[in-house]
Amino acid sequence: MTSGLLDTSVVIDWHDPAVLLALPDEVAVSAITLAELAAGPHLAATPAEAARRQARLQEVESKLEPLPLDAAAARSYGQIVAGAVDAGRSHRPRVADLMIAATAHANGLALYTRNPGDFTGLDDLITVVSI
Repeated sequence: MTSGLLDTSVVIDWHDPAVLLALPDEVAVSAITLAELAAGPHLAATPAEAARRQARLQEVESKLEPLPLDAAAARSYGQIVAGAVDAGRSHRPRVADLMIAATAHANGLALYTRNPGDFTGLDDLITVVSI
């Protein structure tokens, strides 16, 4: 049985048949993804888009209990940031992505994403699965 942490990009697209086929048997999300989804309706350009984003947030909240950014994930964050910097990337513009990666690292989960480039340089720390 496979398990993995879903990046926000995967959660946004999880009704896409190609995404559904690529998901692990057991899925989890981080509290950071939930925070990004909670911001979505407020940032939408139209009421229809805000409603769509709100529906996705409520769907995720009803199906999954998010993994917290706890002390273990906070410690992992230091390693994740170091990995990004070692790869020549700035950690500042990708704080949320790196916190999601730290949550995957702390929980021993592969990270499923639609944006594998966001996690360049972390291959020694986490398994990144591109969907």
